[in-house]
Amino acid sequence: MNQGFHILVVDDSSPDGTGEIVRALMTKYPDQLFIEERHDKLGLGTAYIHGFKWGIEKGYQFIFEMDADFSHNPEDLERLYDACKTGGADLAIGSRYVTGGKTENWPLDRKIYSKGGALYTKLITWMPVQDPTAGFMCYKREVLDAINLDEISFVGYAFQIEMKFAAWKLGFKFKEVPITFIDRKIGYSKMNKGIIKEGVLGVLKIQWHSLFKDYHKRLKNNN
Repeated sequence: MNQGFHILVVDDSSPDGTGEIVRALMTKYPDQLFIEERHDKLGLGTAYIHGFKWGIEKGYQFIFEMDADFSHNPEDLERLYDACKTGGADLAIGSRYVTGGKTENWPLDRKIYSKGGALYTKLITWMPVQDPTAGFMCYKREVLDAINLDEISFVGYAFQIEMKFAAWKLGFKFKEVPITFIDRKIGYSKMNKGIIKEGVLGVLKIQWHSLFKDYHKRLKNNN
């Protein structure tokens, strides 16, 4: 992989020693690896927003989001970057559900939840994205600058949908890049009934709010 990528780990006091491991590696990669440590479990969505704001403050022009358990292959970063840099996209999505995309090591119920959630989201929001819950992304800085990140309300499953929906409503161009999502071999999935419930109700809430003019005003960052 191209060594030009910089990595930020946002760690919410993980009990598995993530912080210690990253800090040890930072001595080997002092200008490429960084960590932001938070002392409470504040939710996945707030961790991503923390990272987005960090990236914007540091002046990065392309900001990625990905899982840290190798479910997302780092080798795919180049293709997401190219989609935004030269492929005409403002937002590139590592997609499981376009031609060439797939999942590996998933049980049947996980496949049903994920594919069903994608179809449900498309039907309710009309958003032209095959994998709206994808969490492997490349954003041009302009996209994150335009979104009022403080108004993104969801922290779990629905966070990914709300970010894409906000970018779409603001007129940014999407491109879905096929990836293979490999389920983690160590640890466990965070998918649970609460996350599924947030996804189901969250999609309805997102679309309902979008019907009102003040939603678009709140959505846009006017700074």
